[in-house]
Amino acid sequence: MGESIIIDSVSTYNKLRGAETLHPMISVLDYENLKMIENVTYKFELYAVFFKETICGDIKYGKQIYDYQEESLVFVAPNQNLTVGSYKNNLKPKGKVLLFHPDFIRGTALGKKIYDYTFFHYETNEALHLSERESNVIVDLFNKINFELHQNIDKYSKTIIVDTLQLILNYSERFYDRQFITRTNVSTDIVQKFEQILNAYLISKKPQYFGLPSVTFCANELNLSANYFGDLIKKELGTTAQEYIQSKIIEVAKTKIFDSEKSISQVAYELGFKYPQHFNRLFKQKVGITPNEYRNLN
Repeated sequence: MGESIIIDSVSTYNKLRGAETLHPMISVLDYENLKMIENVTYKFELYAVFFKETICGDIKYGKQIYDYQEESLVFVAPNQNLTVGSYKNNLKPKGKVLLFHPDFIRGTALGKKIYDYTFFHYETNEALHLSERESNVIVDLFNKINFELHQNIDKYSKTIIVDTLQLILNYSERFYDRQFITRTNVSTDIVQKFEQILNAYLISKKPQYFGLPSVTFCANELNLSANYFGDLIKKELGTTAQEYIQSKIIEVAKTKIFDSEKSISQVAYELGFKYPQHFNRLFKQKVGITPNEYRNLN
């Protein structure tokens, strides 16, 4: 594939796409007016929100190819790589792209909250698929920013643009919540597979060699990003993936503790704890008594 092309500024991206730069820190572009770009990997040092209206098969993130449905959003954060592949049947994509530099929101309320929008770290195959009404909301907000960029800059410009940016992200968060709900069958299947992965791991000898199961490990086994997986589990189970893993570890530990031929330390090592005192601390936190006290109950 060769070296990646670094997108370190709004103007760098605009130049690649043959677009005018109206503002050095933020840009809204329409695919209808953009040049095609090379089929290579691009490393973004900007935030980007891609609004896609056509199925082109052009975007790849990591090992995942994203054949997005009509009207969907893909989010990219700084230091992420995005690969552009061949377009299906040379079909040019339709939609818009919003780019903004981290410095543009630095010191603002959005700058302090930006890391809370975990969907910036989803894989592209975990894109947000929009209904027609949702698409209209997003396009309208893109257009509002574009309108401001075409006005003479005044003391209100940045506030209005940043507030509109935050609206886009807040609506996206709401629409992702809706997507988790409307895809209940998919979510339930993921939760069931999560349970199976945990059970299989904890009853094997893997914990002794590889340690405790992690959220990242489980997400990888399910071919999901850790952020998307964590958000889905929180929506489905009302608890974090890490908390659920810990509760499963304690559940298995309770059974092992009643094997009197094993010391508590041995149980801890079998479960994947590097230090028995860490197991004792977690057990007491979750159960209310120490492993030894629990063993002596019977």
